[in-house]
Amino acid sequence: MQLEVIGVGGAGCRIADAIRAAEPAANSFLTDVFVFDTDAATLQRTVVPESHRHQYGQGTGIDADDDLERRFEIGETHADELLETLDRESGGEADARLVAVGLGGATGGGTAPALVAALQRRYDAPVYVLATLPADREFDPDADAGDTGPHAGTTSRTASGEPPRPDAAANAAATLERLEGLASALIAFDNETWLRPGETVSDAHDRCNRELAGRVAAVFAGGGAESDGPVAQNVIDASDVERILGNESAIVALGYGDQDVETSSSRFGLGLVSAERDVETSEAVSAVETVVRKGTHGKLTLECDPETAARGLLVVGGPPAWLNRQAIAEGRRALQSTVGGNGVLGGDAPRPDGETVFAAVVLAGIESDRIEELRAADRAP
Repeated sequence: MQLEVIGVGGAGCRIADAIRAAEPAANSFLTDVFVFDTDAATLQRTVVPESHRHQYGQGTGIDADDDLERRFEIGETHADELLETLDRESGGEADARLVAVGLGGATGGGTAPALVAALQRRYDAPVYVLATLPADREFDPDADAGDTGPHAGTTSRTASGEPPRPDAAANAAATLERLEGLASALIAFDNETWLRPGETVSDAHDRCNRELAGRVAAVFAGGGAESDGPVAQNVIDASDVERILGNESAIVALGYGDQDVETSSSRFGLGLVSAERDVETSEAVSAVETVVRKGTHGKLTLECDPETAARGLLVVGGPPAWLNRQAIAEGRRALQSTVGGNGVLGGDAPRPDGETVFAAVVLAGIESDRIEELRAADRAP
């Protein structure tokens, strides 16, 4: 499928950069990548072409300390201006749009609801939101950031010049509430789960964004391939993704698992390398089963019980010789058994130049204790 990515605010711009870098060279799925921010310095740090960067909010008296309600007003004021940038610079017709945003801050969270609403009115295509949730250590002064020294909690937040954000939980809860009913689906990434002990959000930006971008690429690149390359037996297209993600603001978690595999073999022990390695069925089945298990029951972008999902999608990819059809079908049945019901789709994604077998898992319509915790933190006195 063809996807247009729009990063809003500092976190959203960094995520958009990471998705652009993660796009497989032979399996292009991005029509365009745009970044929007009120801060010129943030835009200059991105690798997105200058024509696709846009600063807004100049002359409105906007201040870094403005609260979220003020940012919501600015988002409403400038949504049409951002749409004009997209209309003017877009290079192709997209099957869907993905708005990337960090929910702990005010810039992206304040603009995203108005922008998503405007996109839904303008285009006849789904608008998904890719949102990062703030970590406890960003807003809770008693949260343990993993230090073992006498200043555990606060020292790790300030050592790199990163101040705590006491309004982060409130911002996240308020933005989520506004996105309800606007976003076709909301793909969540929980910083709290992915931060390492003693690590700040700033420390983890690059690593976490790469993890998230890799999952996004694995799902949305789907089974597409070069015209002269192997064709997927079961292609995942835009309608399949739309069917699973839905159009009712479902909360979505992404899973991923991979395993390195051998892709060539020597002939006669003379160092001559064949173009393809014959793969035994048992090896291929074992590799596919392993990555599907990792993708379903390993670390998700948002912690949840997979059994609470209403729908699921499985994409298994890698060198064609390793994509055992029976194993992929078994993986889909296993996911269907976990999710329950018949709302599960599956497909394969041949990657002739790849050296890993991977499984990307989409769990849609999940129940999330973490989101409820953020809402509770917002309500706490």
